[in-house]
Amino acid sequence: MATMTSLIGLINKIQRACTVLGDHGGEGLSLWEALPSVAVVGGQSSGKSSVLESVVGRDFLPRGSGIVTRRPLVLQLHKTEDGQEYAEFLHIPRRRFTDFAAVRKEIADETDRITGKTKQISNIPIQLSIYSPNVVNLTLIDLPGLTKVAVEGQHESIVEDIENMVRTYVEKPNCIILAISPANQDIATSDAIKLAKEVDPAGERTFGVVTKLDLMDKGTNAVDVLEGRSYRLQHPWVGIVNRSQADINKNVDMIVARKKEREYFETSPEYGHLAHKMGSEYLAKLLSQHLEQVIRQKIPSIIALINKTIDELNAELDRIGRPIAVDSGAQLYTILEMCRAFDKVFKEHLDGGRPGGDKIYGVFDHQLPAALKKLPFDRHLALKNVQKVVMEADGYQPHLIAPEQGYRRLIDGSITYFKGPAEASVDAVHFVLKELVRKSIVATEELKRFPTLSNDIASAANESLEKFREESRKTVLRLVDMESSYLTVEFFRKIHLEPEKNPNAPNAPNRGGSTIDSTDNHLRKIGSNVSAYIGMVCETLKNSIPKAVVYCQVREAKRSLLNRFYVQVGRKEKEKLGAMLDEDPALMEKRGQLAKRLELYKQARDDIDSVAWK
Repeated sequence: MATMTSLIGLINKIQRACTVLGDHGGEGLSLWEALPSVAVVGGQSSGKSSVLESVVGRDFLPRGSGIVTRRPLVLQLHKTEDGQEYAEFLHIPRRRFTDFAAVRKEIADETDRITGKTKQISNIPIQLSIYSPNVVNLTLIDLPGLTKVAVEGQHESIVEDIENMVRTYVEKPNCIILAISPANQDIATSDAIKLAKEVDPAGERTFGVVTKLDLMDKGTNAVDVLEGRSYRLQHPWVGIVNRSQADINKNVDMIVARKKEREYFETSPEYGHLAHKMGSEYLAKLLSQHLEQVIRQKIPSIIALINKTIDELNAELDRIGRPIAVDSGAQLYTILEMCRAFDKVFKEHLDGGRPGGDKIYGVFDHQLPAALKKLPFDRHLALKNVQKVVMEADGYQPHLIAPEQGYRRLIDGSITYFKGPAEASVDAVHFVLKELVRKSIVATEELKRFPTLSNDIASAANESLEKFREESRKTVLRLVDMESSYLTVEFFRKIHLEPEKNPNAPNAPNRGGSTIDSTDNHLRKIGSNVSAYIGMVCETLKNSIPKAVVYCQVREAKRSLLNRFYVQVGRKEKEKLGAMLDEDPALMEKRGQLAKRLELYKQARDDIDSVAWK
């Protein structure tokens, strides 16, 4: 069976490790909160400090008026067998204090370091370990005294702030409450008992301590309280006789004070029958034994919490990624894995597994047709412009039948308009692909830890997209130029034959009417024929431009978006590879914190396993 030394020492060790990592409760369920502890609660001037000093056997706590304790003091007592007596603070590792006046000063200085000299409070604990032959193995948490009035220099909210801080400790189910009340105050109005009653109505976790028994008015005593008739608890009440102010002023040794306390109870007519379970020494032993018992009961649930948290921490570390090896082979492998992960997400955007790729279809189905409809063919093929182009094409000698050069110039001028929508389609798809690259970088979980690599991949991808855009632009412009370079002759032959087949057609030979009307009809016919031909070309380009854009941009983006990047990465030296894997400092810090917490929980599990607690 485990001894008190091993069990309480075990909890002390885990508690110190928690404090180093900043885990001191108040932020949801934590290992620190799961550890059984004894919280010392009392109003101002209740004798709380005197009780603690009597238990320790040393003067070591700051004294004064107002709120002296402004940060929780985690006091871990360790009984020594070699007679040595010293103190150690967790925030000053490896420094031993043998002068307890210096301990008092360090508590005050460390309090001011966090709270400043503004007399405000802080929930960040001070951890103090005292090693002495005059103590039992015990851990106590001294909390700020409950008060009803803020002193000068303090915010009015400090009264509520202190109560809220104390509550965060005493409302935890694993907290043992040491409620301290002065004997010269009605127990019904005790701040400590009132709070304990709220959080522990059955009195299962509360130990009641009555101080200043020797200061009660003559003819009165606290027997009803100590025997549990005034307020019943599941655990016995303990009476304490504090040192008098005169003894404090004279620096009367605490061991001598303990002896005087024993003599007081043994010779007291009111409390003599209770003497065997009164005094600070009895209180310390009682709490030590009870704390060991509670620890033994709670260890299974602590182990369950530890195992659950270890699994959660490992899962979180896997999610954000483990540290990268330092050799160049592993670094190159990691970079390529990140690229493949990005490429997979990018292709899912294009192929429909993720949103965004549909916008490319929107360019071809909506944007391109709309742009083609807005082309100014009506203006270009208006009667006056047709006349102007035809006359310029004929030169000094008018055409006899069909103005072929006029037709060609009108067609060339019309086809040129197609270059704008063609290039606009190329650019629109380019911008969609760039946005998909950006989204894919953001959506690739593996890349979030490597901002430098993310930027390098994005830059390489966008560089490739620029090359694809340029090739696509050249291709679609070639398509437009091809329509100008060779006209479909059959189209015009067919139009030329139509009037002969239909003598009543609008363009049939004019056997009467003015020369002006005949000329206008002739020019309108030319404009109508060119418009019809351009309509045919428009339908052709409406189908061929998307094919060219997809072939040159979308297809290439799926096939070879990072090909150049792979070649460049393969040539980089180890130092440059390492620079590409420069992680986000915030993520590195988070991983470090997770790793430390994981180490804490694993060590705590090993420590518990090493103790025969069952």
